Amino acid sequence: MSRKFKDGILNGLTYISSIIGVLILGSIMVYLIVTGASSINWHLLSSDYYVETANAAVNEDYVYEAPGAYSGEGYYSKKWGVAFEDIVTAHKDEEIQVTYVDPNSPFNHMYSTVAGDDNAAISLTVGNTMQNIYYIDSATGEQVYLSQGSMESAENLVSVLDEAESIVSVNFQSLGGGIRGSIVSTLYLILISLLISLPIGIGAAIYLHEYAAKTKINSLIRQGIDTLTGVPSIIYGLMGVTVLFPVTQAFGATSTSILLGGLTLAIILLPTIISSTEEALIVVPQSLRDGSLSLGATKSQTIFKVVLPCAINGILTGVLLGIGRVIGESAALVYTTSTVINDNPTILSQGTSLALMIWSIMSGEQPNYELASAISLIILIIVFVINLVVKLIGKRLAKSFQ
Repeated sequence: MSRKFKDGILNGLTYISSIIGVLILGSIMVYLIVTGASSINWHLLSSDYYVETANAAVNEDYVYEAPGAYSGEGYYSKKWGVAFEDIVTAHKDEEIQVTYVDPNSPFNHMYSTVAGDDNAAISLTVGNTMQNIYYIDSATGEQVYLSQGSMESAENLVSVLDEAESIVSVNFQSLGGGIRGSIVSTLYLILISLLISLPIGIGAAIYLHEYAAKTKINSLIRQGIDTLTGVPSIIYGLMGVTVLFPVTQAFGATSTSILLGGLTLAIILLPTIISSTEEALIVVPQSLRDGSLSLGATKSQTIFKVVLPCAINGILTGVLLGIGRVIGESAALVYTTSTVINDNPTILSQGTSLALMIWSIMSGEQPNYELASAISLIILIIVFVINLVVKLIGKRLAKSFQ
């Protein structure tokens, strides 16, 4: 078999492997886009996951004025100045949503009937979904209860309201289904884990490569770092609950929290950052160090003024790997941050990252593939944006040793 023929086979295998890899990754991207792209909107990004229910009654002393005209979307009740449309929520529930409320509408002049609210002023707002209505029938003069199931559709609801003599009370909800809380939790986890792991990891790598002698102890330390890179993250989660929880208690946490999850992720990231930083330092030619020292610079000046700027691209690669690990991590966070989705997370409260939110959505009795795919696309977008920002930072800070 000739050398040329062997090279042709090897090149062919390389091309085939590349094509297969591109097809697999491309098919995943196509599936996510086809399945989840239509679910991505501003409401998904900015709204709470859980719905909020309100019970309200129309103010008895309100002087009703004729509402204005409306030419927007949905079915409009000229009598009551409110418009509705039929929607399907992110959880695949069919709802009747409010699309417009006229300023003069009685639905804009109500008070809460929930115990403890002290008759606080409340209004029906765009985006709310209708649950039930009590109204006085104009034909019989009796009070009628219209349930969510009896509404049937937005068109039917408007026709029923137009025949009503007055509105007694309304039960409505916020739409819910948003992921704002999980986005905030994910950003908190990235910030906490990187603030802790980056200085420790880069400092450890500098010591191991620039200062530490080639002894058996240092060799064992490197082997231990390499071993920790392959430890399953769920073990780190158990370690976080048992070892790091008392640390978070000192800061005021009373249960699992985002802070505990961030500390755990920082430990998970340390081996990756140390290894990638040390590899970046190895690539920097020794001649640059010798040249700097020969010009009178100290060892620390040489490291921070010459070596690190030349190794910045490799270091930032480790940072990107760390950020990707944080965003995609779920097993360790099950034990440290909880699996309960929190719409208003704080560093000392429980919270759910985007990856863990996908797990929560898909682990239910009715997995929501559309919402899970939409969140996956958002994760990819976040990673892409961070990747771009880090690359731009690295391009500005990097020094070439060519």
